[in-house]
Amino acid sequence: MRLREEASVFGSRQAEATAQARQLAALQLACGIDLSAALEADGECRANLVRRVERIIERERLKGVQRHWSYDLNRHIALKQVLDRLRGRQAANEKATKAKWKTARPNRNGAERRRGLPTT
Repeated sequence: MRLREEASVFGSRQAEATAQARQLAALQLACGIDLSAALEADGECRANLVRRVERIIERERLKGVQRHWSYDLNRHIALKQVLDRLRGRQAANEKATKAKWKTARPNRNGAERRRGLPTT
């Protein structure tokens, strides 16, 4: 059992390091901002960084809507994760997502909704 626990911890650390690297690269390439410096910033400087990242995410979203050739979903996701970290919402979002998937009901298709058929 101990080996499984260690493997699980190692896997979670690897996933965390991969996410950190993805966020670091996305923020540096898209904004020219160093992630570690951004996370250490406080007050007005941090608020300015949050607004800047929000604008970049909005531009990325518009590229996606317009099906622009340079749109990258992975960059968009990484920027959103950076924004959540800057706002201090990372842990809350992870808990909410896990809870949502545990309690989610299956979607009803159009015919079931129109006819008012009960869900299983």
